[in-house]
Amino acid sequence: MQPLPVPCPAHLIPDASATSAFHTAYRQAMAHRAVFVAIESDGPRWTVKADTLTAGPEYSLDDAVNDAVRAAIDRLVRNREVGLDAYPGPVYFMMHSVTSEDRARELAAALQRRLARGPGTTQPGRPSHVLTRTPLALLNPAGLRESSRPRVPLTNVS
Repeated sequence: MQPLPVPCPAHLIPDASATSAFHTAYRQAMAHRAVFVAIESDGPRWTVKADTLTAGPEYSLDDAVNDAVRAAIDRLVRNREVGLDAYPGPVYFMMHSVTSEDRARELAAALQRRLARGPGTTQPGRPSHVLTRTPLALLNPAGLRESSRPRVPLTNVS
């Protein structure tokens, strides 16, 4: 199995709803020393999960990136896009109660872009192509709104 590309398009984020699918995706991330990112169905709602332990002991998340991801998840909680029980890292990230599979994939893809190492990164968890936008301002690609609630997308940070 090939590793997820970095950045990963939302439609390629694995659905790890079944136990076997979760184990397969997690083992694949470990085998490629990559950050694990997946979505899971939780009845009518969805959960986004990420785990940096699969990237190996040399992986470290840049403090500025971690702070920006934490701030974005906090905004998502305040905007009621994810549940109050969201876990904002720095090793394990989880967002419960996402309203749709498409939105869960968007959030997971955005999170993967911030956490993953690959082409275009100078060190794990730190993109080399840093944008000057506010940290993690709106976790939604343009034009993909499902409701009138404001979206909180992740952006590149230094």
